[in-house]
Amino acid sequence: MPTTRRHFLKCASAALAAPLVISRSVFAQAGKLGANDRIGVAGIGVGRQGSYVFRSAYSQPMAQPVAACDVFLPRAQKIAKDAGLDESQATQEFRRILDRKDVDAIVTATPEHWRALICVNAALAGKHIYAEKPMSLTVTEGRLMVRAARKTNVVFQVGSMQRSMRANRIGCQYILDGGLGEIQEVIAANYESPWYCALPAQPVPEGLDWETWCGPTEPVPFHPDLFAPRANPGWLSFRPYSGGEMTGWGTHGLDQIQVALGMQETGPTEILVEGDALSLPTYEKPESSKRGNEICSQPRLAYRYANGITVWLGKNEDGKEIEGNRGGAIFVGKDAKMEIFRARIQTNPKEIAEKLMKESPLQEMSHTRNWLECIQSGERPIDDCEFGHRTASLCHILNIARLVGHSLKWDPEAERFVDCEEANALLSRQSRKGYVLPEV
Repeated sequence: MPTTRRHFLKCASAALAAPLVISRSVFAQAGKLGANDRIGVAGIGVGRQGSYVFRSAYSQPMAQPVAACDVFLPRAQKIAKDAGLDESQATQEFRRILDRKDVDAIVTATPEHWRALICVNAALAGKHIYAEKPMSLTVTEGRLMVRAARKTNVVFQVGSMQRSMRANRIGCQYILDGGLGEIQEVIAANYESPWYCALPAQPVPEGLDWETWCGPTEPVPFHPDLFAPRANPGWLSFRPYSGGEMTGWGTHGLDQIQVALGMQETGPTEILVEGDALSLPTYEKPESSKRGNEICSQPRLAYRYANGITVWLGKNEDGKEIEGNRGGAIFVGKDAKMEIFRARIQTNPKEIAEKLMKESPLQEMSHTRNWLECIQSGERPIDDCEFGHRTASLCHILNIARLVGHSLKWDPEAERFVDCEEANALLSRQSRKGYVLPEV
């Protein structure tokens, strides 16, 4: 169902029908906290982005830090200490976090191959969730994560925080309200797909549980340029740990398109492919992402919604290459044009953006505070897990279309490709023994 204007303006829908599942009994009626009670928050996966989000959450007045978890124990201990906790509140085992009665909510920013296992188990344990984007590694995992959250009615926020930035809110709302006139097309960035990794073995740092880092995937040798998210090139560029920049940046830019077009609870009906199937390279030694990104930006892609609006991932017009920015897109309307960036909008005519930024009542939000406030109220957060799932799924099916090398029909209700079992086989993955997702 397309997003309504009223929903986007309010940023959260009406309170959930069923009461929230909360791990501590101190919560008062209507899901509200007592005057002196705060939400106990733990961080799971507290590396570069995870430590930032954890700090942002526990720094809010309604929250308090409780514990930190990371497969690299020295990092978990440092983050715990930074939060004012004793090192004993740091662990390498996420299940110990979920077993704790004083943990009401978790923030998690692990690599994507771990995201579903942590979030599904957290939801089933009744813990509220803030998960970094992209929400999932596969379409099937994402839907299971939504089902788990709905089963226990936990508040599940996804970290596409551009939704909370003032300029982005203003731009998306203006397009949603029809300010540009009928949308004729949208031009996004040409996000790259991931490739394979066969980096040579290096000594495992003391305190790092590399076996657990590999988790649901088959174990491979440790290498620092795999362990880091962005290095030479880092796990974010490699299958089976990530969807590449298609999910890394795409869940920012393509998410803005989903919001602005009122499509955040559905998806496209057709993926258009121009070129041969992608043959993935393998990195056998550290190097920059340049070579891999050049190869994995082909074939060229576009997609189309049921209402006929086509989104191009880069477009050649009269011999000139046009591409949207990575954090947003160019929206071409019948009456005007707008480009949404990260925390900025630009229009033609330019006076539209100037007037909007000066006069709009929409304000900057804290993405983590919105999540915590929704835990208190029971409302839907601005990037509810259903929205995050739909955006991540869009990225996943674009990656799949590159691999099969031909245009595809997509059923956004069934969340399956129409008449292409080769593509449907890539909607899920096998997890190794000991890391299989629980049934919901």
